[in-house]
Amino acid sequence: MHRAKSWREYLWLSFKGVLMGAADAVPGVSGGTIAFISGIYDELIDSLKQVNPAALSVLFKQGPVAFWRYINGAFLLTLFSGIVVSLFSVSHLVVYWLEHAPQLLWSFFFGLVLASTWLIGRDISRWNSHSSGVFIIGTLLAYVITTLTPAVLVATPLTLFLSGMLAICAMILPGISGSFILLLLGMYAPVISAIQALDLAVLGIFAGGCVLGLLSFSHLLSWLLHHHRVSTMALLAGFLLGSLNKLWPWKYTTAYTIDRHGEQLPLVQKNMWPEAFQATTGQPAYALICLGLMLLGAVLVMLLMWLDRRHRE
Repeated sequence: MHRAKSWREYLWLSFKGVLMGAADAVPGVSGGTIAFISGIYDELIDSLKQVNPAALSVLFKQGPVAFWRYINGAFLLTLFSGIVVSLFSVSHLVVYWLEHAPQLLWSFFFGLVLASTWLIGRDISRWNSHSSGVFIIGTLLAYVITTLTPAVLVATPLTLFLSGMLAICAMILPGISGSFILLLLGMYAPVISAIQALDLAVLGIFAGGCVLGLLSFSHLLSWLLHHHRVSTMALLAGFLLGSLNKLWPWKYTTAYTIDRHGEQLPLVQKNMWPEAFQATTGQPAYALICLGLMLLGAVLVMLLMWLDRRHRE
């Protein structure tokens, strides 16, 4: 049973939801990372796990109030309201920067995820050969995922539903980006376009897949956190470290694909050093600004952690 929260805590929680939604809009950043560094990850996973058949039994036998408490409904409603608001507002700004100043946006999130890797690693109580091995496996797995060539799937009700299931599982894992999974499946542009155009039919099918994936995967993740926390945290820290390959600011696109609107989308990209990027593309690398934004992202992680700890006290 989770303790009751004050209105200030719920306001702070909704702000965390806004941050999670903004992060999920970027292919390479996971809302789960924001949930972890803001101190709500365990409560989020445990609350999602409570949405199960037993909750329906509580609803019919004890009533709506007991059901709402059982699933920690106020927490979930507040958090997901912030995420939804962000997806329909803040995410537009994030997508704009992704299109017009990608190096700057990638730099900020690179620093944020790098600091988050250290933060999760610090939470691991026992570093030994086993936890180190799991960390390396997580790093390699995430790195390999970031190097895969995206597919080009047709947006049908089935592919939208299955994409929602896969993407939402990634979104609650720190280091594995749900948006990047959509990009790999070739479904990122259709989903983002549906959000921007408020296409309720497409969004409804995608959301259905998200709900099913979220409720099923949360049970496994909750069990792992409660029974194998050290190994799970080591794996998540590895996911974060491996995902940095996707967040490297200076990329050269070697192949493009065309979406259904006739617009070019990057298909295959190669990471480069700032000097090589500037020489190859003829575009400014903004190296010093990017380094400053990396530092800013890292500082904001520490600030968010400090604010959350002070809020709890």
